Amino acid sequence: TRQRPPGRTRRSMTLDLSVLALLVLAAFLSGWILARRNPATAVGAQADRLRRNYFRGLNYLLNEQPDKAIEVFLQIAEIDKQTVETHLALGNLFRRRGETDRAIRVHQNLIARANLTPEQKSLALLELGEDYMRAGLLDRAETLFTDLVGIDAHAPAALRHLIAICQQERDWKRAIEHARRLEEITGESQAELVSQFLCELAEHAAVKQDAGQTRAYLTEAVTVAPLAVRPRLIEGRVAHERQDWSRAANAYERAVENDIEYLPIAIGPLLDALEQLDRRESIDAMLEESMRRYPGISPVIKMTRRVRDRDGDEAAIRFLSDRLSKKPSVRGLAELVDLQLSGLHGDAREQLERLRDLLKQLLDGQALFRCSRCGFSARAHHWQCPGCKSWSTIKPVHGIAGN
Repeated sequence: TRQRPPGRTRRSMTLDLSVLALLVLAAFLSGWILARRNPATAVGAQADRLRRNYFRGLNYLLNEQPDKAIEVFLQIAEIDKQTVETHLALGNLFRRRGETDRAIRVHQNLIARANLTPEQKSLALLELGEDYMRAGLLDRAETLFTDLVGIDAHAPAALRHLIAICQQERDWKRAIEHARRLEEITGESQAELVSQFLCELAEHAAVKQDAGQTRAYLTEAVTVAPLAVRPRLIEGRVAHERQDWSRAANAYERAVENDIEYLPIAIGPLLDALEQLDRRESIDAMLEESMRRYPGISPVIKMTRRVRDRDGDEAAIRFLSDRLSKKPSVRGLAELVDLQLSGLHGDAREQLERLRDLLKQLLDGQALFRCSRCGFSARAHHWQCPGCKSWSTIKPVHGIAGN
């Protein structure tokens, strides 16, 4: 059976305590209502027990003893065995705490009840599937979610889980099928997601050197999401490897037009393709436009090197110094130090070399890309965030030490 180890964070533990407090409070309120309606019956006595347990659980929470608080909640669930919602919530709480075995037992016992309504049973099956996912039992989870989609019960949630499983297994074709079914059911566009999956298939075809299949997947990816950047970048890279400079330049230009944030990824191979095509005027125009649109230092550094090649070190130093006075950048400063080193000797050169080395150490420790959703940072670009698993959320870092 496919497995993946679970993990917990301080944030999830805090969330667990909040959920537990709400659950125990709900139990207390239900007991209070029972007592109001039946003050002189056995139900009233039962409500008194619920209230006492509530105060015990609350005391444990205030003293940061969640394990003891959970035991109290288990007692509350034992008193009120017929409340399906209580057991669903308890299983959910165990899963949040990483106690997947206990969560599975709670939800399996609930499903075994003969008096559940179809809605309650399907909800319990959905929760059990999530337990299996958290435990890394992907085969079992997939079977439950597929059954739920088949009977049209909680289908959107089940489909989202199926898509997540397919992504873990890198089964992109089935992921596409589930995403399109989800779009049909909910009316929510899954175009960006489907385009990413098609790009994954295109990458795999490119590795196998299947040019026809690669082109077909990329064409479909662009058709599904015309403004998607990734298929253009893959097309540019593949054309670049074949030395099809015109196609490569066009693909990279379209990528930057669609989203200027990807300029640091595209600018190097784009300039190379334009150089091969001897389109020097196009290069200057592209860099001028990029410096106007892009907030980072990457196009400025590229233009600085062109000025140096054309007009010499002094002109490049003046150009870069002027840009840095308007837009400070550690990377730009490192480039400026390199330019100034070429004309120095002796102690002055030695001091600048030390500064260059310090700047290099500083930049080597800086993240170049960051996820806009969860904050995951990296020096290399990822299309799917390793942290939150979102797509197209990792972009270049801006600012004084950024791109």
